[in-house]
Amino acid sequence: MSIKEITVPDIGDFESVEITEILVSVGDQINVEDSLITVESDKASMEIPSSSAGVIKDIKVNVGDETSEGGVILIIEASTGSAEAVEIVEEPKTEVAKEPPLVEETAPVPVATSAPKSSPTANIDEVTFSKAYASPSVRKFARELGVDLGALSGTGRKNRILRDDVKSFVKTTLSAGIAPTTANNNNTFLSIAPMPVIDFSQFGAIETKPLSKINKLTGEFLHRSWLTVPHVTQFDEADITEMEAFRKQMGKEMEREGIKITPLAFIIQAVVASLKAFPRFNSSLDANGENLILKSYYNIGVAVDTPDGLVVPVIRDADKKSLVQISQEIREFALKARDKKLRPSDMQGGCFTISSLGGIGGTKFTPIVNTPEVAILGVSRSKMQPDWNGTEFLPRLMLPISLSYDHRVVDGADGARFTTHLGKMLSDIRRLLV
Repeated sequence: MSIKEITVPDIGDFESVEITEILVSVGDQINVEDSLITVESDKASMEIPSSSAGVIKDIKVNVGDETSEGGVILIIEASTGSAEAVEIVEEPKTEVAKEPPLVEETAPVPVATSAPKSSPTANIDEVTFSKAYASPSVRKFARELGVDLGALSGTGRKNRILRDDVKSFVKTTLSAGIAPTTANNNNTFLSIAPMPVIDFSQFGAIETKPLSKINKLTGEFLHRSWLTVPHVTQFDEADITEMEAFRKQMGKEMEREGIKITPLAFIIQAVVASLKAFPRFNSSLDANGENLILKSYYNIGVAVDTPDGLVVPVIRDADKKSLVQISQEIREFALKARDKKLRPSDMQGGCFTISSLGGIGGTKFTPIVNTPEVAILGVSRSKMQPDWNGTEFLPRLMLPISLSYDHRVVDGADGARFTTHLGKMLSDIRRLLV
């Protein structure tokens, strides 16, 4: 036996790296290639292995320290065993680590007997989570997603759980449309525990009415979108005083021909102009969430309220159509929707959706993104209000708009730029000709 220092080997082009995790303790028996510490640079995370076998006598570093090539990690009492002997000792540990992933062992989702917890980490078993073999950065990432690391089997060295393992677990769960539970803690993942069954008739008279097929499909779709898309909503107002005056003037001229230009037609044209100015809003993430698909066509979905539920017919190539053509299509789609004559092809291929509640009321709301689109515009009822022009208050017709977007694709600054640009288009429709 001899005392030996274990140092940091060649770690490439990095002058120094931060120690994010210490994987061993004083008194541990280690073998050649056992991982000792984890270090992270601004580009990667790596484990530093031991160059010798022995018993750890002293650890010379702490989490948060900066280290570099040649830095002393720990002191060991080195053993004199051969490499073959080291492999024989290590083999049983490898076999133990190859147990089937716990995520495959699922149990029925338990019925809740009380209100669900609101914390995103409510489903994490802290005992199994703390014992999971993962770095601090991966632990933080897992907590943000509400993933119990105790339910995962890692693909890293010695079954260490990597960031990609967490991502893969989330994707698999969402694509399967299930809420798996682990055999050892019965906690659900990324789902709210089901509501308890309540007999409402004990409180008074009730009527049970089944949801329409549209209601069910819409509910499932919006629920999935709400859970998988990080929503942000930007609120703004657009001055449509001049636009509305022009629309009414044109309405009188076209009344004899039975043509009515709706405010929504102007909004669609202004949206198209804004999509051209900010192409990321006219895109979709691919199925893996790793690539952005930018579209060169402008198909605008318009949410239509029907007695059976919400449907979204799509006005194709809106950039190539006039105000009159768009207005006529809006009217035709609304009639088809209420008469249940919309075809599936009428509701496919949208790039961006507009949900207008202006004819009903309200001041603002938060529409849910119509995935795989990345943004949706909510329009509320316009109202006349005073506007200060620097010298006096003037009455202006203001239109409340609410832009919800996928924060994975759109930053807050671009969200504000988009609504500002849209407001300019609506406040002076001559800009649409430029």
